[in-house]
Amino acid sequence: VQLQASGGGLVQAGDSLRLACVASGGTFSRYAISWFRRAPGKEREFVAQINRNGRSLVGDSVKGRFTISRDNAKKTVYLQMNSLKPEDTAVYYCAAKDTILSDSRIFTSQSDWNNWGQGTQVTVSS
Repeated sequence: VQLQASGGGLVQAGDSLRLACVASGGTFSRYAISWFRRAPGKEREFVAQINRNGRSLVGDSVKGRFTISRDNAKKTVYLQMNSLKPEDTAVYYCAAKDTILSDSRIFTSQSDWNNWGQGTQVTVSS
C-alpha cells in the first residue's frame, strides 16, 4: 500500500488542522495506520494509531487535543489536531502495518513500521 499524507500548513497557536493519510493499492482495511512526527533536531515521535478493529490510541503529548479516525471506504485516516501549540511544529508522517483483525496492539516505536508515506509540514506560530 502506498500512503500520501496531506493537510499540513502554517497556523497560529490554538488553531486546528486536520491531516489526511490516503492509501492507494493494497487492501486498506487490512492495515493499522499510525501518525508519527519529527520536530527539528528530535527523534521521530509516536502521535497516534488506529487499528483494523477501530481501537485507537494517541500519545501522551497530544492526548485530549488530537484524535485519529479512519474511513475505510475512502481509504483514509484522519488526524484531527485541535488547540495546536508551537511545540506541535513538526513534519508529520503516516505509516501502515499489515495486521490481523484481532490484533489490538499499539506500536509506538518507529522501528515497528516499515511502510511510510512522505511527510506533511505543520508549523504552529505563537
